[in-house]
Amino acid sequence: MPDFIDRFGLFDESTGQTVLSSSRQSIITSLLSAGTFVGALAQAFTSDRFGRRGSILIWSGVFTVGVAVQTGTVRSIVQLTIGRFIAGLGVGALSAIVPLYNGETAPKALRGTLLVLYQLQIIVGLFLSYVLDLATHSIANSASWRVPVGLQLVWGLALLSGIFFLPESPRHLLGIGRTEKATRVVAELNSVPIDDALVIETVEELQFAINEENAGGKATWVECFSTRNAMWKRTANGMMLQFIQQLNGQNFYYYYGDTFFKSAGTDLSPYVIQVILGAVSVAGTIPALYLIETWGRRRSLLTGAIFQAICALIAGLVGHFTLAPTGTAQALLTQRNKSGGDTLIAFAVLHVTSFSIFWGPTPWVYLGESFPLRVRPKAIALGSATNWFWNFLLGFFAPRIAVDIGPLILLIFFGMLVFGYFYVYLCIPETKGLSLEEVDEMYRSGVKPWNSAGWTSHLIERMHEQEKRRAVDNVHDSDERAAAA
Repeated sequence: MPDFIDRFGLFDESTGQTVLSSSRQSIITSLLSAGTFVGALAQAFTSDRFGRRGSILIWSGVFTVGVAVQTGTVRSIVQLTIGRFIAGLGVGALSAIVPLYNGETAPKALRGTLLVLYQLQIIVGLFLSYVLDLATHSIANSASWRVPVGLQLVWGLALLSGIFFLPESPRHLLGIGRTEKATRVVAELNSVPIDDALVIETVEELQFAINEENAGGKATWVECFSTRNAMWKRTANGMMLQFIQQLNGQNFYYYYGDTFFKSAGTDLSPYVIQVILGAVSVAGTIPALYLIETWGRRRSLLTGAIFQAICALIAGLVGHFTLAPTGTAQALLTQRNKSGGDTLIAFAVLHVTSFSIFWGPTPWVYLGESFPLRVRPKAIALGSATNWFWNFLLGFFAPRIAVDIGPLILLIFFGMLVFGYFYVYLCIPETKGLSLEEVDEMYRSGVKPWNSAGWTSHLIERMHEQEKRRAVDNVHDSDERAAAA
């Protein structure tokens, strides 16, 4: 945007114009990513100490402060980047806490759907931001960029105020010994009286599982990679899914797709291209609300890897062999270039659509439901931090690679998706329809991932057996006291 470049760019004496150099662009972009990485890790400390609800409150405040600092910037790139780093702290932390909170408060039959809904709301937010950029970019003053940046205050304040109307996670409350309050929350979340059988049974099951999890004492970061209860497998799976998600190509289209689309012969502006991709993402995420609980996690990831790999392969080869080099005059573009460009755009849209249905939401669902309570904030922090770390590397290195090899960069993403297919098949168990405590039991059972869809939990049976043994012991104690008397 011209006003933004005028305020935060550098004067180029050779051209007599103010330009936003690639180094400054990199600083402005990367400081947000650096903040998200730090925030994703830092929330693990606040989530345990202040609870999930209190932690959301804290980091929403941090995000809002960061946005205010950016919006108030006049010409200082230092203030702008510091504001982006502060806002990034909040974004990174909330990206870990919100799936954690949703996973711990949702019924198991709806947990996947609600976590996909979380992803859908993110995609809707991105789409609205693209529409807003399109609407304001032609304004001749600072409103062109202050309005999109400043409106983030609305969402920060909405989260800050709205969290006061939501309950604390019942699992966190039970974990810190506040059983009575946890019971009230379970009743509230299920819209039943506090003495309802559903509430009593749910609290007993949660308490039994939490007691088993906490038998080893206070959890540490090292435990996330320990062999105890297959924790290293779970942490590795959460981090690997986030790694594969970032490197399967869709973000490349978002960040640098306009360059390819221009070489494909399109006259659409980058703003319009962003709006189109955003609309496709919103439409693609809606079917995932249904598929996540019908197809399950494994099938969604495997299907998505196949579809996206095909799209990346075709788009990469067609783009390499048919498109004119970047910078070719419009008058020299041939029909061959145009048809190749149409093919590239079509498969780019299909790639983004497939990502939105499968690999966009599913890794976040899996991350939110794979860990026992004792290490859940820490393990989710590692997965979220992995996502932001590779997001940063993609944004930093992808344009440099694309300059050298052009559309063939899509073959790198093709290879990652092939790897992702085999990784999911060999390492990712099915968690559909299981409570968080049953997921923990499944991992401890050692079932092979390709056989996990048919696995059955025995958690409730063990709990009832323990209750029977306790009852028998009580009878024996009573008999012994009677005999002594």
